Amino acid sequence: MTRYGARIWLLAAATSGMAGYVDAVGFLKLGGLFVSFMSGNSTRFAVGLAGDPAVARMAIWLLAAFVGGVVAGTVIARVAGSWRKPIVLLAVGGLLALAAWVDLLVADGWATLLMAAAMGCVNTTFQRAGEVSIGVTYMTGTLVKFGQRLADALMGGDRWGWVPYLALWLGLVGGAVAGSVAYRSFGMASIWGAASFAVALALLALSFGPVEPSYVASGRAGRNVQ
Repeated sequence: MTRYGARIWLLAAATSGMAGYVDAVGFLKLGGLFVSFMSGNSTRFAVGLAGDPAVARMAIWLLAAFVGGVVAGTVIARVAGSWRKPIVLLAVGGLLALAAWVDLLVADGWATLLMAAAMGCVNTTFQRAGEVSIGVTYMTGTLVKFGQRLADALMGGDRWGWVPYLALWLGLVGGAVAGSVAYRSFGMASIWGAASFAVALALLALSFGPVEPSYVASGRAGRNVQ
């Protein structure tokens, strides 16, 4: 991530904040399951198999929805090519808006699955050579990188290489705080705010202009600088 310019990692931190917001809303709605933290859902699925089939069932549906969102986002990013960032973020905004709308019409469950799909999709926003370069919903790897870069700085290396990783984590935590407050005040209607923010991020990404495609026309991995 340190190879990216400041505007890209600021966009990533803001996107991580949006993801934290959505995950907090989903966590409160589901009473202990997640719409973006799939390591936690995998553990809940395993524990549920041992004694709570209802939890296991919901966890596996969330896992499937998340992976489905990753697949959809990857296809969208490949088709969008040089404009993949704003297009993927618009897709995320659309999925979140659909989740908020579905919650008004359909029984519990479907809206959170759409939220999980949106969180899978958003992880395809930042790619390098056809691979996800910045994961905006999972922080374990980010914190490892933060610790490594901090150690490097203490040992005379890049003084500020740890900053982007800390910004990502702070974005997620700040967004989760905002999501918790919003859910307690507005319930699932708070997802409209996340959908609007995703559209705003798409417009910001659009203002950056095109980037090099992740894939060349033949489908082989190509260079990708952003």
